[in-house]
Amino acid sequence: MGDSGHTLTVLLIGIGMIGLTVIINVAGVVLWLRVLGRRIERRAQKNQSPHLFRAILDTAVALLMLHVVEAYLWALLYFYLPGQSGLDNMHDAFYFSAITFTTLGYGDVTLSSEWQLLSGLEGMIGIMMFGMSTALLYAVIQKCWMVKHKGRIDMPEN
Repeated sequence: MGDSGHTLTVLLIGIGMIGLTVIINVAGVVLWLRVLGRRIERRAQKNQSPHLFRAILDTAVALLMLHVVEAYLWALLYFYLPGQSGLDNMHDAFYFSAITFTTLGYGDVTLSSEWQLLSGLEGMIGIMMFGMSTALLYAVIQKCWMVKHKGRIDMPEN
């Protein structure tokens, strides 16, 4: 297979992984929002305010777990790539994936040159997933605040 054929193969694999990452993220977020929504509704039915601290903490943990799963799936891809990815064990594959997904990218562990394009694609989707997580955390804070303060956006005086 020529360079252009291999590049197309790498792009197709990367696009498939991006799709899988988005599906996992969206499904996880929808599931989490259902769980959190039920918690808030139960407290509202009892005339209790939502626990803002707990909602933020639990949401952050849920999102972190989602990102770990997503990075781990990329690591599995790197470990089981046809031919040599340059990553000899799952530890290195997961380490590489985690620093790539977060766009930290130390450069101490890298893919072989024929697969390097995948790391750029993982970095792109990783930054998007963290952006979505930031937006979700903001939305959770806003929703809890609105429920707790009965729709008021301004800060209470006491």
